[in-house]
Amino acid sequence: MNAFPAALLNGYREFRDQKLAVETQRYRTLAEQGQSPETMIIACCDSRAAPETIFNSLPGEVFVVRNVANLVPPYHPDGEHHATSAALEFAVQSLKVKNIVVLGHGRCGGIKAALSPSVEPLSPGDFIGKWMDLLTPAAEAVVANQWMTEIERQTALEHISVRYSIANLRTFPCISILEKKNRINLYGAWFDISSGELRVMDTETGDFSGLDS
Repeated sequence: MNAFPAALLNGYREFRDQKLAVETQRYRTLAEQGQSPETMIIACCDSRAAPETIFNSLPGEVFVVRNVANLVPPYHPDGEHHATSAALEFAVQSLKVKNIVVLGHGRCGGIKAALSPSVEPLSPGDFIGKWMDLLTPAAEAVVANQWMTEIERQTALEHISVRYSIANLRTFPCISILEKKNRINLYGAWFDISSGELRVMDTETGDFSGLDS
C-alpha cells in the first residue's frame, strides 16, 4: 500500500498548528450553521491560480468550482452528467449566492491547446477534447487574425473564454431571471500568474483593466 503523499501531510500539520488554531471557532460555526457564501467563483483547475489564495478568502466565504479553462457550458438539461451546471444550480438555488465571478488566468494550458489542438493537445483521453470544443469557434477566429502575436492570441482567447462563460451563464433560466431582478450579479476577471496582477472585466464593454490600487 502506498503511503499518503508526505507533502500533503506536512501541509495539513502546518494548517492544523497555525491556521486552524486561530480559526477554530470559525470552523465550528461553519460546521454547525452550514455555509452561506455570497460569491461563487468559476475558475480554472490550474494549480497556479487558486481563487481562495488570489482573493485571500477565509473558509466559508466563496463557493468555488474549477474546471479546465474556467468554462461554463450552455444550459443543456439532456439527462447526462454536468458537474459545472450542477454546481451552478446548487449555488444559485440552494446557497442563493449574490455574485458569480468567472476567473480566467494567464498562460492557461487549456487555452493554449484550444489555439493549436493538433500541435499541443492537452492530453489523450475521452473527455478533454470534447470539453475544449466549447471554444473552437472563438479559437479559430483568433487564429485567423494574422496580425496578432502568439502571446496576444493567448491573452485574447483567455479574455474571450471569460466573456463566453458569462454569456452561457445567462442561458440558465435560474440565473437570467435573477439577474433581470437585480438579485444576482455576473462578473469577469483575469489573473496574471507571472505578475500577480488582477484585471477586472467592465460589465458594459467587456474590456479588462487593472485595479487602480
